[in-house]
Amino acid sequence: MEVNPSHTTESLSFPLPMYSSVCIGEATSKEGIRFFIFAGLNAELAAELKTLSLDPNDTALQNNTSDRERFGIGSYETWYAKDRTPFALVDAETNSLAALTWFGPKPLGEKPQKSPPPKSVGKSTEHLKENWHTISYRCYPRFRGKGLMKGFVGFVMDMYMKNFPKIKLWAGVKPENMASAGALALSLGFQLSEKASDKNAGWLVMVKE
Repeated sequence: MEVNPSHTTESLSFPLPMYSSVCIGEATSKEGIRFFIFAGLNAELAAELKTLSLDPNDTALQNNTSDRERFGIGSYETWYAKDRTPFALVDAETNSLAALTWFGPKPLGEKPQKSPPPKSVGKSTEHLKENWHTISYRCYPRFRGKGLMKGFVGFVMDMYMKNFPKIKLWAGVKPENMASAGALALSLGFQLSEKASDKNAGWLVMVKE
C-alpha cells in the first residue's frame, strides 16, 4: 500500500484531545482503493469502533482480542484516559473504519485487564525502569487480506515514535495469532521476547527497541 503523508503532521503532539481527529495522510491499496489515515477518532468513528467490537460474527476479533470488553462493553472515554493514541484507516468512499492501531504507555508484557498479568512479568520489576509503550492493531472483516496493514501501521508507528523518541514498543500476541498479528510485528522490526512472554499462559510478547 502506498502512503502519502499530510503536511499537517509536523505540528501534532500526542495524545490528542478526546474525540479530536486529524487527517495525517492518504493511502492507496494495490487494488486501487483509496483510504484516509487519521490520528485520533471523532465521535462517529468511536461509535463505529464500539459496533465492530461487539460483532459476534467476527470470530477472529472475538477470539484474539479483548475489544468486546474494552470498547464494546467498556467505555471508550475510560480507555482513552490512559493516554492512548489511536490511529484510524478509513475507506475514502464509504467513510468506514477499515483498520485501527493504537499506542500508549504500558508496562512490558502486561496483559489486558480481564486476564491476570503473566507470571514472568510478575516475578520482575525490570519493566518498570524502562519507558515501554504498547502497540495494538486490528483490521476489520471487509478489508482483511488486502495488504493494508504493514503500510498503515508502519506509517503511524514512525510518526508516534518521532513524538516519543526515547520509548520502546511492545506488542502482545496469542500463540494462535502468530501467523497474522505476529507476522506483521516481525515485518515491522519486532522480535519475540522469551523473557517477557508467558507461553504457559498463552501470552507472547514482541519487542522493538
